[in-house]
Amino acid sequence: MAQGMKRLGMPVAALFGVAVLALIGTSWFINRDALRQAVEAQIRAVTGLELVVTGAIDVSVFPGSYVSFHNVGLKGGGTADPALQVEVLTANLRLLPLLLRRFEIADVMMLRPHIHVVREASGQSNWTPFVERIARTMKPGAENQVSFSEIRIQDGVLKYEDAANRVTEQLGDIDLSLAWPSISRSFAATGQFDWRGERVDGSISASDFVAMLSGDRSGLKARLVSAPLKLAFDGSVANRTSLMMDGTVTVDSVSLRNALRWMGQPVPGSGGFGRFALKARANVVGASVALTNVNVELDGNVAEGVMTVANNGRQTLQATLAAGNLDFTPYISTVRLLASGARDWNRQLFDLTSLSATDLDMRLSAAKVTVGGTKLGRTAIGANLRGGALALSVGEAQMYGGIAKGSFGIARSDTVADVKAQLQFTDVDLQACASELFGTNKLSGRGNLNVSLIASGSSPFGLASSLDGTATLTGHDGAIAGFNVEQLLKRLERRPLSGGGNFRSGTTPYDNLTVSVHFNDGIATVEDIRVDGPTTRLTLTGTASVPAREYDLKGVASLTSTAAGGDKGFELPFVVQGPWDDPLVFPDPESLIRRSPGAAPLLDAVKDRKTRDAVRSVIERFTGGGSRQAVPEAAADAPANAPAKAN
Repeated sequence: MAQGMKRLGMPVAALFGVAVLALIGTSWFINRDALRQAVEAQIRAVTGLELVVTGAIDVSVFPGSYVSFHNVGLKGGGTADPALQVEVLTANLRLLPLLLRRFEIADVMMLRPHIHVVREASGQSNWTPFVERIARTMKPGAENQVSFSEIRIQDGVLKYEDAANRVTEQLGDIDLSLAWPSISRSFAATGQFDWRGERVDGSISASDFVAMLSGDRSGLKARLVSAPLKLAFDGSVANRTSLMMDGTVTVDSVSLRNALRWMGQPVPGSGGFGRFALKARANVVGASVALTNVNVELDGNVAEGVMTVANNGRQTLQATLAAGNLDFTPYISTVRLLASGARDWNRQLFDLTSLSATDLDMRLSAAKVTVGGTKLGRTAIGANLRGGALALSVGEAQMYGGIAKGSFGIARSDTVADVKAQLQFTDVDLQACASELFGTNKLSGRGNLNVSLIASGSSPFGLASSLDGTATLTGHDGAIAGFNVEQLLKRLERRPLSGGGNFRSGTTPYDNLTVSVHFNDGIATVEDIRVDGPTTRLTLTGTASVPAREYDLKGVASLTSTAAGGDKGFELPFVVQGPWDDPLVFPDPESLIRRSPGAAPLLDAVKDRKTRDAVRSVIERFTGGGSRQAVPEAAADAPANAPAKAN
């Protein structure tokens, strides 16, 4: 075996030596001008591009077979065109044809190319003539059907300008490998590039490269992978009069907020917009993208439906989606109406810039909706954002055990927000409704609430200070927690000056509740508040300051008479003052004094001048002040029983 290998190795070594000698001899005797011209002709035949070389030309046959052109540009209009400038263009040659004095390019490498793409308002670009030339060259039946396998781009830069849409983008550090069609009609490109500070790994493949260049229909697969966003498309593309694409698109992002910022899009608020995933059937016509069979996930919320995205001078999103469970808590968690750890309204200015970035028209339905601590049942919501004005409409929502309908609008005027709300709550649980909307849990029962409010301001405090509108509430079969009016009135009826005791315990049941309030510049004026219970009745008048969040109310509590004669029951005026979340409720002291059998005559007596003078004289005698002679006369004029009652 050793002898056989030795006999076989000798011819192989000899053949290799002859090849090396042939290469060396070829490198000595080859016509370098002919080689350079042949390479230029082949590049022109394969790509259809005319190159203009203004720098040096390096030719090597051994040990490496290549031709390098320095400072190369595309030929356009007889001169070098700025659409493409390459520092070094190297064409590597095939070895075997070279020994036979045939010059065939194996692959081409472009070092530090600068590609400039300018899109005109008509949709054409400065590359359109070159692309049409490449398509004509590569069509079946064209002359000089020669090709090479690959074009590599290293450390390239691509600059894109769209004057009509005022868009300028730049890709840097481009490293691409283009599988140029030779036997098959397919085309593929893979590589990496930098865009807006992120490294992007991408690939694209076309089943019919010639058809795609000509604008005819061709299969297309594309993939872009970066840290903020992953995007994939599998379908077809055509570009006769405008770009048309049809296929399946998938988008995935760990943080949609970071992805939108990376793409230069403003993001509203500072909460939510985290994990995002989308899969849909996409149909692209020009700048409009229609998505069907949409399955979208955002922050754990999953929905299905259809969407349309357009960018005709202004970005527009239209969507109709249906979901099972939706949680809006992440998006409202940063909207703080009250200052942190305080009872005052938040004075931090609104950030309304995101309202002017995009137009939105959305229809959303869900079986269950969560907004903070509020749980909603079946809900249908409409959202419309156009020209910086946001309008939300609730067609129907199962809320607080009843039905809620209404609308809410925000219009932007510089840094000022103009807010308008019209809400209707029908047959709702008043305890849950009052706790969520007004921050109080002292009201129970069921009822209807109608609210119509407008406000304008640059902060929550500004909105509270300019609040105008009306609010009406009707309730039934409930109770007001915090005091027992019946028990209190009966005790004070028997002993008015015995002390009210603890006014903040017990409950007051009611059969019917009516509240009517009018708002003007942040001041709520009570037009009518009536509480009718089985044995008691309450009425209230006064005002409440919305900016200060304080009550200033006066009312009358009365025991309803059950006698057949209908005699008027015991009545007690009272006052409600102080902050909304902890007001002071106390009875009117003058009324209690009048109710006391011993104190009422004294109150009447001090109102009479003569009696008042007599009382003063008695006090002065005990204290040693004033005229002593006036006392008997004043005392004689006073009623005989007045001093006794006063004592």
